[in-house]
Amino acid sequence: MADDDDDDIDMEAALAEIAAEEEAKKKAAAEAAGDDDLDMAAALAEIEAAEAKKKPAATAELPARATNKEAVYDVPVEISVVLGKADLRVHQLLKLGRGAVVELDRRTDEPVDVFADNILIARGEVTVTDDDKLGVALTEIVRSLFTRV
Repeated sequence: MADDDDDDIDMEAALAEIAAEEEAKKKAAAEAAGDDDLDMAAALAEIEAAEAKKKPAATAELPARATNKEAVYDVPVEISVVLGKADLRVHQLLKLGRGAVVELDRRTDEPVDVFADNILIARGEVTVTDDDKLGVALTEIVRSLFTRV
């Protein structure tokens, strides 16, 4: 049971680090704009990230911790693929009916965007699977959640 707590601490540390990076970006933007509220939020985020990093260091010697990280693999993630986008006015939308064609902003030979929980993670090509379903062959990994930007 203590091993599960260690995995929670690792996830908390990773999330706190990501939040601190985002706040640092906001802080830089705020300094340009002169916003003191964002400075305080960024400072708090940095403190939380530093505290979260200290906790895993104290428990890094537990051997079973690595095997419990596999629990993250069971977390559901919504994957969406964007073929393209189109801007329509309401009256154009209301005129759409069966068989209507909406022109998208991409060509057929351009890669599609792959999102995981609304975060762009990859690009790929549309393919047809053996059972006549659409699929996406990934051609480029854009970003990982734990990749430093």
